[in-house]
Amino acid sequence: MMKKYFLIILLTVYVLLTAGFYMLSSSEPAFNFITLAIGNTIMALLTLFAYLMVRSNLEKRPQAFVRGVMGSSFLKLMVCMLGVLTYVLLNKDHIHKPTVFVLCGIYALYTVIETTLLSKLVRVQN
Repeated sequence: MMKKYFLIILLTVYVLLTAGFYMLSSSEPAFNFITLAIGNTIMALLTLFAYLMVRSNLEKRPQAFVRGVMGSSFLKLMVCMLGVLTYVLLNKDHIHKPTVFVLCGIYALYTVIETTLLSKLVRVQN
């Protein structure tokens, strides 16, 4: 039951963010839709991977929740920093700073969603 709930929430957030980024790039052409969509996709996939990893390890070891959440948050932070660095290096001449802040916001949103839903999963199992 929780797996379906997690997937529905994750897919809903992904679709809403993608639609929002499309509308944002349509009204403000300085925002690069492709960059935002790639960042959104990578963070959604990392969140799904972290959920599956923590869920499978949670049955074996209860402390896997803390280790899994910390590890996935760190992994997403490193991927986000690598993505921002790549964006900056590829667009040296015309960096759009609000795009960088939106990419960091994507990281924060998916981290909050993952932590909240995984903590609910732990409470349901205990």
